[in-house]
Amino acid sequence: MTDEDILSEIKRVLDIEAQSVEKLKEDIDPKTVLKTVMAIADCKGKIILSACGTSAMAAQKIAHSLNCIERPALFLRPSDAVHGGLGVLQKEDLFILISKGGNTAELLSLIPACKTKDARLIIVSENADSRLAKAADIFLKIKVEREPCRFNMLATASTMAVIAMFDAICIALMQITEYTREQFAVIHPGGAVGAQLLGLGKENP
Repeated sequence: MTDEDILSEIKRVLDIEAQSVEKLKEDIDPKTVLKTVMAIADCKGKIILSACGTSAMAAQKIAHSLNCIERPALFLRPSDAVHGGLGVLQKEDLFILISKGGNTAELLSLIPACKTKDARLIIVSENADSRLAKAADIFLKIKVEREPCRFNMLATASTMAVIAMFDAICIALMQITEYTREQFAVIHPGGAVGAQLLGLGKENP
């Protein structure tokens, strides 16, 4: 490949990913999104996320973002969960499982404990007919038309779409809970963001 070919490929991928996120506005079910937002807002316990592979990376990012707006969250590895880690899940918790295809065996094995403990279950997947989706209290469908790779296999645009959706949910939650700059400063004293927060101390309009 020439330099021009490489840059063309980079731009093609960025276009597909940008279009995938943009199309979410048309494809999401408003009622389901609202249910998801309010389930997180009303959660009296912890928000626990679990996933495998690339979805696990998205789940960890989402957990961190939720913690940043003081919605206590953690990522639970499926392999640890089935070896006692599920003890962290309690009745007032919200369990969010992310699976592109919706039939991930490692996640399916977590469902019985979730039901026994009577925790609320949100499934994030592109497959409404999947076994995980059918077990959900709330099924949030997030699907892209295709992945940018030539095999339509590497989870990139689909992962970006999941992250973007939960970024939007987190920002909405900040408005619902009237989250303040002062609250953010308490839990984020480090780095450039912390320095800016601690130095300014004024609310944005």
